[in-house]
Amino acid sequence: MIFGGWRPDAGVACAACALVVSLAIETAHAEPATGSPTETVTTARRARPDHGGPRDYVAEARANFTPENRAYSGTRVALGFVEPFYNMVVGLILLFSGASARMRDFANTLSRNRYVRALLYLTPYVMASFVLTFPLNWYQGFALEHRFKLSNQTFGAWIGDEGKGLLVSLVFFGLTGLLSLAYLAIEKSAKRWWLWLALGSIPVIVIGTLITPLVIDPLYNKFTPLRNQELRGKILDLAAKAGIPGRKVYEVDKSQQTKKFNAYVNGFGASQRIVLWDTMLKGMSEDEILVVMGHEMGHYKLGHIWKAIALNSVLSLLLFFLSARIMSWAVLRFGDRWGFHELHDLASLPLMVVTLGLVSLLSQPLVNSVTRMSEHEADTFALEVTRLNDAAARVFLKLGSQNRSNPEPSATVKIFQYTHPPLIERIRYALQYQPWTEGKPNRAFRGGT
Repeated sequence: MIFGGWRPDAGVACAACALVVSLAIETAHAEPATGSPTETVTTARRARPDHGGPRDYVAEARANFTPENRAYSGTRVALGFVEPFYNMVVGLILLFSGASARMRDFANTLSRNRYVRALLYLTPYVMASFVLTFPLNWYQGFALEHRFKLSNQTFGAWIGDEGKGLLVSLVFFGLTGLLSLAYLAIEKSAKRWWLWLALGSIPVIVIGTLITPLVIDPLYNKFTPLRNQELRGKILDLAAKAGIPGRKVYEVDKSQQTKKFNAYVNGFGASQRIVLWDTMLKGMSEDEILVVMGHEMGHYKLGHIWKAIALNSVLSLLLFFLSARIMSWAVLRFGDRWGFHELHDLASLPLMVVTLGLVSLLSQPLVNSVTRMSEHEADTFALEVTRLNDAAARVFLKLGSQNRSNPEPSATVKIFQYTHPPLIERIRYALQYQPWTEGKPNRAFRGGT
């Protein structure tokens, strides 16, 4: 994401669906969302620090979108559309090949205990999904990033991170008993299991959000309190102005993996923190970093993590309901070929992954629309709390250039893939939004001047 992403790492998809969909080992990360519908408007001008003349940030953003950057961005967009269908095909392969039924038979042969059977099924299922999704994951997560010189990671380090993701899935869904509990609910309540799974996903979402910064994230990178004391002091002053705790500001060594810029806020309560990638700390000026921090503080102050949890919880009811209807039809139609006739059969797990993936894809425009509104609110908060309009424009310009992002995507791409307002929209807003100069009240930041 371009900075400001509230997490958990289910990203832009419904986190409730991630409860099962992530079992397919989908390891791709959402591409930074930067761009806007093509149109020409007069933008605010700022002095060029090198030439002293007017600076047109919109023109610079367009100029930065070089043919090389266009090729990278276009490939990422194409992969963004291909990936969900690719993962559905993987699930269908496991069903129609009979592999899922054989995994079920293997588990049933070795144990009569529900928990043990679920774990014995899940292990080969996760491994098979990992192998089948590996070509796409390798291309978009490693080969493409190296081709465009955006990655610092060796293949060994990359495959190590992929392996960690596999183990996290096994622990989170298998060892904790989540999978066996889900199938117990399906067996005991054939008509309303979708409701119990949707309701049960809520505490899973909350717990996942809570533990991600403390348990999951440190598996991949080292997190340390911000070391630049002068910058830290200014951030603390900004946090005091915003009325939030500023001690939980961390830097993370993402430079061992990527050259891209990013920052985010995740967790809640004792685990909530604002994280700056070290690449951003090295590539941005002090006033630009303060704008980034203002944006993250906006997410914190405006309660966007809790709003995201609430949205995901509500959507999970609809998504599990629709998925249950599709699964019931599919079992009647193809059960003989798949080797099972009941939804509580463990062999139906790929079917659940496929159907949840499908209904999640259909809900994507709505989810993206809501997250774009949250990101816009955070942009507004950052501008109001810092009043660094020019620095904000420079932030968006640097993010777009460094991350090779499209400043003006098509409407379809924006609707289905962009969790943030497009780049040029954000630049224009950063330069134009100054209500304090007209004596108007703030929209997001309710503190003092």
